[in-house]
Amino acid sequence: MTLNSIGLDTQKTKAVAKDLNQLLANFQLYYQNLRGIHWNIQGRAFFNLHEKFEELYTDANTKVDEIAERILTLGETPLHTFEDYTKAAKVPVGKNISIDEKAVNLIVDSLTELLKIERSILEAAGDANDEGTVAMMSDFITEQEKTVWMMKAWLGETV
Repeated sequence: MTLNSIGLDTQKTKAVAKDLNQLLANFQLYYQNLRGIHWNIQGRAFFNLHEKFEELYTDANTKVDEIAERILTLGETPLHTFEDYTKAAKVPVGKNISIDEKAVNLIVDSLTELLKIERSILEAAGDANDEGTVAMMSDFITEQEKTVWMMKAWLGETV
């Protein structure tokens, strides 16, 4: 077993970084979806949702940077082209969404996909004794579960 400079198995961290790159691609698409619904939202819920979507895309932008920096910390290169993002992303693409319910459902569907990826990374990072990535995924999961609950509550649904 070969250890990197931060004391982790290089083969295991390579696999974790690959998974983080998939998460990065999905977050980039999620971020762009949030920008689109922020710009295009209409209707009686405009003011509240416009503000909420800005809060979410600002947070997503921060997370994109954190994910990329974690990939670099693990000794790998983060994806950084839209071509790479679209090839690797699984979150739904939201185009021309201006209706509040459709926008909120897009967020729920996107977060559901992100949570699946994050839970997979959490497990792989745990197996690699990669506490930095484990902590990051735990924080992301906790925040996103709450956001899903809030969005579902707005829709009048339960988780």
